[in-house]
Amino acid sequence: MKFYQMYRKQHKKHILIFILFSAIFLLIFFLYHLPLGAVFYPTLLCAVLGLGILSVNYRRAKRKHERLRELSKHSAELMEGFFKSGDWLEDDYRQIIEALRSELRHEKDAMNLRYANMVDYYTIWVHQIKTPIAALRLYLSGEDSENARRMKEEVFRIEQYVEMVLAFLRLDFESTDYVFAKCDLDGMVRGAVKKFAGQFIRKKIALVYEPLEFEMVTDEKWFSFCLEQILSNSLKYTKAGTVSITLTGGSTLVIRDTGIGIAPEDLPRVFEKGYTGYHGREDKKASGIGLYLCRRICENLGHSIFIESEPGVGTAVFLNLEQKKLTVE
Repeated sequence: MKFYQMYRKQHKKHILIFILFSAIFLLIFFLYHLPLGAVFYPTLLCAVLGLGILSVNYRRAKRKHERLRELSKHSAELMEGFFKSGDWLEDDYRQIIEALRSELRHEKDAMNLRYANMVDYYTIWVHQIKTPIAALRLYLSGEDSENARRMKEEVFRIEQYVEMVLAFLRLDFESTDYVFAKCDLDGMVRGAVKKFAGQFIRKKIALVYEPLEFEMVTDEKWFSFCLEQILSNSLKYTKAGTVSITLTGGSTLVIRDTGIGIAPEDLPRVFEKGYTGYHGREDKKASGIGLYLCRRICENLGHSIFIESEPGVGTAVFLNLEQKKLTVE
C-alpha cells in the first residue's frame, strides 16, 4: 500500500496534465459548437489505454522496487543484479553505484593489506620481545629472594601484556588460527594455575580446587588465554582470602574470588572494550582490554561468559562450556 501511494504521487502530475489537455479540447469544441462526442470518446479511449499502460508500468516498478529492497539487505560486495534498462537516467545511476562499489572494493583491499602488514609486524615484534623476556627469566632463575620473586612476577606480567597485544590484533583477522579439538578441562586449568603459583604463594591466597573431569571441544591456546586473564584479575583484586575453581551444572566453570568486587553500575559494562570501571580508574593500571578479549574469544569458541559480583564480597566469573557441535580437527 505504501508503494502504491508513492507511485500514485509520482505519476500524479502526468494524470493531471492528461485531464487538463482533455478539458482544453472539450472547452474548445464547446466554444465552437462542435460535437463534444468527437472529444469525449477519444478521451475515454485514451484514458482506458493510459490506465492499462500505468498498470503494466506499476507492476514493473513494483518488481524493481522489491528487487532493490532485497539487494539493500546485502553488503556492497554482494550487490549484484542491478536493473539494466533503456532509461538513460537509471543507467547513469547504475554506473555511479558500480563505480562506488569498485572504489569500496579497492579501499577494503588496501585496508586489509595494511592490517595484515601491521599484524605481521607485531607478530614479529612479539617473538623478538620474547627473547629478552626469556633472558630475564633465565637470569632470575638463579636467585631465590623476595626481590627476585617479585621481578619474576613482573616479567610474567610483561609476557601477559605481550600476549594481549597479539590476541587483540589477531581477534578480527581472517586467518585467526583457531584449531578445535577435544581438550581436557582439568589440564588447561592446572596449566593456567601453575603460571600464577608464585602470586598465590606471595599474596598468601588459598586455592580451592578439585580435579575437573570434563572434556570439551575448543581451542586450547585461546581458551587457556581466557583462563589466565580471569585468574590474573582475581589475583590482582584479591588482597586476602581464596580463589576457588569449580564445575557446576555439569558444564559451567566458575572462578570465584573473595576480592574487592565490582560496583553495580560497572557490572553491565565490564566486557566493553576499554572500560575500566571505578576500581580500574582508581588503580590506574587497568587497560579495559582483558575481559573484552575474553568475551570476544569465548564467542568465537562457542562458549558464553558472564559475571556476578558484590563489592567487598567478591566476584564470580561463569564460563558456560556448552556449545554447538564443532568439528574436531
